[in-house]
Amino acid sequence: MVPSLDIYTSDLRTLLSAAVTTDHSGAPRPFADAVSGVVARISALRGTSAKVIAVGNGGSAAVVNHFVLDLWNNANIRAVSFSDASLLTCVANDYGYPNVFRKPVEMFSDKGDILMAVSSSGRSENILHAVEEAKAKGLWCVTMSGFKQGNPLSRLGDVNIFINSGSYGMVELAHSVLCHYLSDLLIKPR
Repeated sequence: MVPSLDIYTSDLRTLLSAAVTTDHSGAPRPFADAVSGVVARISALRGTSAKVIAVGNGGSAAVVNHFVLDLWNNANIRAVSFSDASLLTCVANDYGYPNVFRKPVEMFSDKGDILMAVSSSGRSENILHAVEEAKAKGLWCVTMSGFKQGNPLSRLGDVNIFINSGSYGMVELAHSVLCHYLSDLLIKPR
């Protein structure tokens, strides 16, 4: 039996309501405080040369690509992602797939930039390497992950948002809703 759409969306709402947010030390933060902090940091980039850099694989790449478009096209905030097929295949060929995001972060990030790293499992080696590079360069980092609490990515950001689900679809949907929520707050500050 296929669950009703009401049940499906109710499950998504439950996951979003139970999102776990932590700071760089792993200490819990109230969700509203974490989101306000992310919005303030990203909003402060408006009118500067600093930018948001977003990375993700597969469905998470689609989520961050959409977020990047909303930021620069609708919120007037500079933003880029590194999911271009030519870039990915070049860097994978020359430096190995674990470095497909680390190398562009090394080459293109600047002081004051923010990294948004999204991985459903929180275990993608290439995403973890991108965050490590960003931290080494002094970037402020936001992570979004799911599946198992305490996954490696959920401990690396200045703000970490974790969705407690083992379903790719639910985790990716939750991340997409959160990115839309952030971009809407940046487009129309409340």
